[in-house]
Amino acid sequence: MRVLIACEFSGTVRDAFAARGHDAWSCDLLPTEKPGQHIHGDVLDVLGDGWDLMIAHPPCTHLAVSGARWFAGKQAEQADALAFVQALLNAPIPHIALENPVSIISSRIRKPDQIVQPWQFGHGETKSTCLWLQGLPKLEATNCVSGRVARVHRMPPGPERWKERSRTYPGIARAMAEQFSAHVAGQAAA
Repeated sequence: MRVLIACEFSGTVRDAFAARGHDAWSCDLLPTEKPGQHIHGDVLDVLGDGWDLMIAHPPCTHLAVSGARWFAGKQAEQADALAFVQALLNAPIPHIALENPVSIISSRIRKPDQIVQPWQFGHGETKSTCLWLQGLPKLEATNCVSGRVARVHRMPPGPERWKERSRTYPGIARAMAEQFSAHVAGQAAA
């Protein structure tokens, strides 16, 4: 299966799919942080390249409601960000999962199909993660653990904070690779 991980520099989700034997590629304007198949460029240029599945992580800078106090001054940036999200959702790819924190995508495009938490996938932390799904099932929790630390929210300010906040938890990445792969394979066999 050909898998595109849009807007990912860490390689976390890409590597989870690659570990299951898929032809998985990450794509980002930033170079990848670790070895692996990576397209260093604009994901819009490769959406039509015959992918079976896309997991998209569009930047949340102008979308997340955590930045609501600055919304009035960045309407143009929000419009561009929403157009980018819509382009990802309209991609000619049969199976799409778009991930973002609680954001204006919910009110401007559509509500998410699911909201997951890291603690449902083996990480004792909270970080509401919305999923907009097309041709894919909702993720099932794989390892509910105790601990409800808001580590991401409490990170100190700094130039790399946005990078650390944007990383996908490995447990969520593994669940996507396992469950979404099984779903797509089941559809192909039917």
